[in-house]
Amino acid sequence: MRVRLFVAPPGGANYQDYLRVARHAQELGFDGVFCADHYQPLGNHDTPRGATDVWTTLAGLARETTRIRLGTLVSSATFRHPGPLSVTATQVDQMSGGRLEVGLGAGWYEPEHAAYGIPFPPDAERLDRLEEQLQILLGLWSTGPGHRYSFRGAHYQLDGASPPQPTQKPHPPLIVGGRGKVRTPMLAARYADEYNISFRNPGETERQYRRVRAACDRAGRDTENAPLRLSATVVVACGCTSAEASSRARLMLAPNARPPEASIVGPPQAAVEHIQAYAVAGADTVYLNTVDLADLDHLDLIADQVLPHLSSRPATTVAAPPTGPAVHLT
Repeated sequence: MRVRLFVAPPGGANYQDYLRVARHAQELGFDGVFCADHYQPLGNHDTPRGATDVWTTLAGLARETTRIRLGTLVSSATFRHPGPLSVTATQVDQMSGGRLEVGLGAGWYEPEHAAYGIPFPPDAERLDRLEEQLQILLGLWSTGPGHRYSFRGAHYQLDGASPPQPTQKPHPPLIVGGRGKVRTPMLAARYADEYNISFRNPGETERQYRRVRAACDRAGRDTENAPLRLSATVVVACGCTSAEASSRARLMLAPNARPPEASIVGPPQAAVEHIQAYAVAGADTVYLNTVDLADLDHLDLIADQVLPHLSSRPATTVAAPPTGPAVHLT
């Protein structure tokens, strides 16, 4: 499995926090560092750190790291127009030497929209906008030098854009994330290179993957030649002792606009078994949210005692997580 970090501190963070984690993750051998896209912390709104702009953060990390993959998980379609977003993402891809992945979602946290004066349309319109954004990004990235791109949609219109070209060919991988049972799997099947589901247990994750595979069949996607990667995001609190794991898990209980519905708490071996359950469910990539960006010892423990056991998919076919000393919160 590819094991990546998902950085979404409920109390906010500054750029130095992100940089410290990204550099340490790179040294330890994690595959990537992916950032949430929020203009307001989901937990303590009065924290002195507050929120950061994800694309500004990624641009900095692109220049100050050398190996790890970088990306959004996921960028909200309500925050940015797809035309300028394509230019920004292309530049970050160039700045990183071709290490960017672009995760997109419809947006869900209404309070941050109200706080910063950003329109928050109904669910159906947000999904419509997301689909047009995916179409536009792919259209712009497939427009070669000397050519222009135009688009006429219900929400966005482009007229004769001559976009810059990303380093990665044909384009940075697109990730569609979300929990919807109908529209989201369809969008992933039509446009994405990866589908991500967050904070669900392995059984629910497997059922959602079935919906995504069915959507690929309905869309006529040739998954042999255009495979769709499946990934899962999970909160983890790992410790050498029960007390250490429980101490790290306390941060999960802090006020949060979207508290995790499935979390892994326990010793390293139990964490390995639970993460492998996501592989059995169909995931080839897992994003670990360790919550506390200052706790680099947590990353050391995972890198030393968890990562070495996740290099290949287990042979079992059971979708449910194993029983053991870890507590899988649902």
